[in-house]
Amino acid sequence: MTEPADHPFVQAVKPLVDAMGGEMVAPDLAQGDDVVLTWEGEDRVAVRLPHLSDSLDHLLTDLERRHGRPLAELDRKTKQSVVRILEARGAFSVRHGVETVASALGVSRFTVYNYLNRENGAKAGR
Repeated sequence: MTEPADHPFVQAVKPLVDAMGGEMVAPDLAQGDDVVLTWEGEDRVAVRLPHLSDSLDHLLTDLERRHGRPLAELDRKTKQSVVRILEARGAFSVRHGVETVASALGVSRFTVYNYLNRENGAKAGR
C-alpha cells in the first residue's frame, strides 16, 4: 500500500473490513467495484468487498469466533439467536443460505425454518 497500514484511519476501519470479509488495498490499486475511503482530503485505503456468495461464510466464521466454538456445539437457544442474527443480516436471501446455515449449526433445514417461523410468529404477536 502506498499509505502506511499503521495509519490511524486504516487501523480504525480494519476490524470492519475484516468482519465483512473484505480486503484492503492501496488506493492506487483500486478496481471498478472497490470502495476508496478518504480521510482529511486524501485517499487512504481502498476496500475490495467480498462476493455475496462469500459473505455468508464470513458471517458464520465471525459468529463462531464470537461464541468461541463451532456453531454446531451451541445450545438450542443460542442457535436460535444465531439464526435471528443471520436473518437480520440477510443470510437467507443468499442461494442455499438455509442449507449452509443448517450445516454450520448441525441441524436440519427443517429446524432452521422452525427457528425462522418461531421468530416471525413472535414478531407478529407483538
